[in-house]
Amino acid sequence: MNMKIDRLIGILSILLQKEKTTAPELAEMFEVSRRTIHRDIEDLCMAGIPIRTEQGAGGGISIMEGYRMDRTILTSKELQMILAGLRSLDSVSGSRYYAQLMEKIQTGSSEFISGRDSILIDLSSWYRDTLSLKIETILNAIEDRHLVQFRYYSPSGESSRTAEPYYLVFHWSNWYLWGWCRDRRDYRLFKLNRMDSVSETEQEYVCQNAPMPDLSTEKIFPGGIRVKALFAPDMKWRLVEDFGPHCFTVADDGRLLFSADYTDLDNLVTWLMTFGPKAEVLEPVEAREIIRRTAEETLQRYKED
Repeated sequence: MNMKIDRLIGILSILLQKEKTTAPELAEMFEVSRRTIHRDIEDLCMAGIPIRTEQGAGGGISIMEGYRMDRTILTSKELQMILAGLRSLDSVSGSRYYAQLMEKIQTGSSEFISGRDSILIDLSSWYRDTLSLKIETILNAIEDRHLVQFRYYSPSGESSRTAEPYYLVFHWSNWYLWGWCRDRRDYRLFKLNRMDSVSETEQEYVCQNAPMPDLSTEKIFPGGIRVKALFAPDMKWRLVEDFGPHCFTVADDGRLLFSADYTDLDNLVTWLMTFGPKAEVLEPVEAREIIRRTAEETLQRYKED
């Protein structure tokens, strides 16, 4: 079904870009039979697209005059952004499927798609090989309405989970599965790189009216822990990268006084310790104590005989 929808979109795009085309041309372009193309044209007509077919010499398939899309609706820049977004999916799909689809859609559109690509998006990561397989498995399960099973590793431990998959989400530079967890009886956001042995089962589920995941920072990171810390001046780039250029002021001694709200003490301590001696936490006192104790234990572990 997805292939057919993609083909219908491609055919419509070509009809909007060209004055006229033919069934043999479309059949060759999309690698299907002429009969399939004729069925696709019928489907587009049923969807309300006024397509005209003319037989004989000089005939062909076209969209009726008066219904042709104004090509200025989408500017060259907007189309480049759309194409960049579609191409980026190939970075995690393990194939050139979207690139090939775009090559077909771009046919005859050079008059308003020109120049080099100015936006390059790569959604993959160092675990690309396993990521592609997980994404493909989950997408198939969503389409088939089949449950997925996997091993999940979280700060509280590891467990076997069964979930109804609803959305694949790319957020905070990571991929997530949003679905109904049969084990926790609630909607959960599972991080793909914490999932192992992901498999699509044969068990179908009744699709619920699943809510969209709330990805707002306030929802996922509600704050509650007031943090104050001093950082060495040469750590400014990291503070800007993590929290923006307005998260600190310059103290009298030149160090950067950082202030923010944090949601999890363990994550806060882990983040601060990545700065080593270039950070000194002032508040909360609990974080300061944990870092001091950890530093002492670490020193003992690495103490020379």
